[in-house]
Amino acid sequence: MEGTKMTMEQQTGYRAVLFDLDGTLLDTVQDLADSVNAVLRRHGFPEHDVQAYKYFVGDGVEELARRALPEDQRREPLMAGCVAAIREEYSQRWANNTRPYDGIPELLDALSAAGIPMAILSNKPDDSTRATVSRLLAGWRFHPVVGASASVPMKPDPGGALAIARSLSLPPEAFIYLGDTATDMKTARAAGMYAVGALWGFRTAAELAQSGAQTIIERPGQLLELLRAAGLPRP
Repeated sequence: MEGTKMTMEQQTGYRAVLFDLDGTLLDTVQDLADSVNAVLRRHGFPEHDVQAYKYFVGDGVEELARRALPEDQRREPLMAGCVAAIREEYSQRWANNTRPYDGIPELLDALSAAGIPMAILSNKPDDSTRATVSRLLAGWRFHPVVGASASVPMKPDPGGALAIARSLSLPPEAFIYLGDTATDMKTARAAGMYAVGALWGFRTAAELAQSGAQTIIERPGQLLELLRAAGLPRP
């Protein structure tokens, strides 16, 4: 494990895990890339390879569209039309290739067996977030599951994370926040949660560390090591 070592106080306080969704629990990049490239192709714009989309995603569909479009095309009403078209394409493609990352099912099984509350906070639209979780992560209980909406500010605003903490009647410092981007690490730190960066996702260790990751892990099972140091019982 990389990153800052936990203090003894930190090692004894974790009682819940808040997950990012895309790039953390689920590998969604191929379906996102296919959806956006379909829209770009329709307009005669250059398409991007899948690796590029790892840096386009993470901050909502509007920002995804802005990053994918040619610089001289990032204007209204074209932007709004592309955002709507991306949403429509993605609604047809989102489950074609998207799957949990290797090791995620085992991690979720262990957390569930230990009775650790699990929640999800995504910058994906709320309806899409809920549909994705209900279909591809139906074997585990996440509560609450929260995506972007008029009432939930986009990450890195900590409002959504803090609302989740309140809904579970737990202080923010009781949460490990696991995510894969700078946006996630900034959200976790702003909310007062313990920021853990996932290296199997979309971004690099350097980005995660520079954005406030307190620990960086290379595989999902290492999250259990953190929680076991905090007293998580072995199932």
